[in-house]
Amino acid sequence: MPEWLAAWPVIGDPAFYAVAVPAVLLMGLSKSGFLSGFGALATPVLALAVPVPQAAAIMLPLLLVMDGVGLQQLWRERDPALLRALMPAGLLGVGVGTFLFGVLSVQAVAGIVGALTLLFLAQRLLFPPHAGAPPPPQWAGIGLATASGFTSFVAHAGSPPLNAYLLPMRLKPITYAGTTAVFFAVVNLAKWLPYAWLGLIDATNMATSALLLPLAPLGVWFGVWLARRIDPHWFYRVAYTGMFCTGAKLLWDGMR
Repeated sequence: MPEWLAAWPVIGDPAFYAVAVPAVLLMGLSKSGFLSGFGALATPVLALAVPVPQAAAIMLPLLLVMDGVGLQQLWRERDPALLRALMPAGLLGVGVGTFLFGVLSVQAVAGIVGALTLLFLAQRLLFPPHAGAPPPPQWAGIGLATASGFTSFVAHAGSPPLNAYLLPMRLKPITYAGTTAVFFAVVNLAKWLPYAWLGLIDATNMATSALLLPLAPLGVWFGVWLARRIDPHWFYRVAYTGMFCTGAKLLWDGMR
């Protein structure tokens, strides 16, 4: 390790950075709305090298930087009405996650999220919506946004529950990207005090985040560029593929 880096209280294991670099880039792509379903894989991938709570703490400052880039790029593309309906439920989910942290194991949460994600995809495959089908009911959105806030707090895996509500709406890709960018920016900002209260904000985690910080905007910028140009048909194919990969990985983690 270089001398200047040895003076920092950072994680020194090269194996950690071998998984951390792709995990951060993957999360950045998902924060842009492109490859959205894959974002929930970032913390499980990082957890190959460190415990899940530490992985979540290291990712949090990086998420806030990504959120800042996403908001700058996508603020005007948001759906304000959807956010007014979903945002309070997302913050409620953060509160539930705070008080249940340590009661439910991360593996249990991962298994539940993975199973529900795969069930949603199976329902969409077996009973695809017909043209002109009504959007999902608002009560479903409130429940899924609460679940999104909870799973986002525990493992930064909030995208699958929220996608289960938003994807059937067939929003324009850039509107979907803007709406999710604002939703998760507020949710991630709300995690700071609970994470500090739970002892997850320490010198090692924050210094390691700072070392990875230059990678944070790259995936977001590239993902926004793609979201503005990709055909909606292919956008939703990629999104559903991401949900399947995420669901399968999280279910596997829960069953191990």
